[in-house]
Amino acid sequence: MSDFFFKDFLASLSTISRGSTQEKLQWIFGLYDVNRDGFITKPEMVEVVDAIYQMLGRQTEPQVPANAASEHVERIFHLIDSNKDGAITMEELGNWVARDDTFIESLGMFDTVLYTSKEVSSTQPPPSRMSTISQT
Repeated sequence: MSDFFFKDFLASLSTISRGSTQEKLQWIFGLYDVNRDGFITKPEMVEVVDAIYQMLGRQTEPQVPANAASEHVERIFHLIDSNKDGAITMEELGNWVARDDTFIESLGMFDTVLYTSKEVSSTQPPPSRMSTISQT
């Protein structure tokens, strides 16, 4: 059983470190779409954001208020949930990211300098793993 989780961890690490922008967005979407129904709801996002805040601990400076996760999610939904139906789709996320250069740049920070032996022996640098957001 632990072999499965390790393989899943490696696949996730590979996606966030070397995947295309679209693959990274799908990974992020999947992280928040807890029940895997194709929609991110506020309760799902609050659950994940709250878990992240708990991992950080209450010892952070300044201390994270108890209602911070809910407030953070409200701000995110205001930005991304374009039809205001209380759920974020992959399309809405992609559309928002396509308008936000800062977010695209931050996805690029996950790129690593991991080369295969074939790439190292090449005289040319490896191709960029970043791609443009496809509008659907």
